[in-house]
Amino acid sequence: MGKKGATVDKRAATPRAAGGGRDVYGREKALAREITPLVEGGIPGLDVLAVELVSPSRFCVFVDHPAGVDHALCSRVTHLLERWRGEYTIDVSSPGPNRPLRKPGHFAHAVGRPVSLRTGKGIQGETRFRGELAAAGESGVTVTTVGGSVEIPYEALVRANVIDETT
Repeated sequence: MGKKGATVDKRAATPRAAGGGRDVYGREKALAREITPLVEGGIPGLDVLAVELVSPSRFCVFVDHPAGVDHALCSRVTHLLERWRGEYTIDVSSPGPNRPLRKPGHFAHAVGRPVSLRTGKGIQGETRFRGELAAAGESGVTVTTVGGSVEIPYEALVRANVIDETT
């Protein structure tokens, strides 16, 4: 088994547009703002790395914990997410080797590692970047790509992951 995870509710959820008319990334951010304090406050030491809409009716919460992530921890997280189960199928998972990066602290720990970044709007004519994370500051990151260094503000990022080059 690659990454540990638990699909916790396989019922068909009520179909809905991702974000109810808002863009997918905006809905993910709204879900993350609702879910993160609840889950992190409910389980000491737990870090919500990302909330990603897998489909309009399914989301995945990527979590990490100093003691590791196992099915029991995923089950505890799922219990805390009870109020969303009527609308969504919920997956809870460890980050796996392609660890999501969303918060400035996540980026700071990934400096020097290969990353894949996606922005909501073009930066230097591009929305996708792949390279080494050269720096993570207060307002954004610098990634070194084949074409040179690019500075990307945090608010422009919609997806970011460490790239595991061993797989």
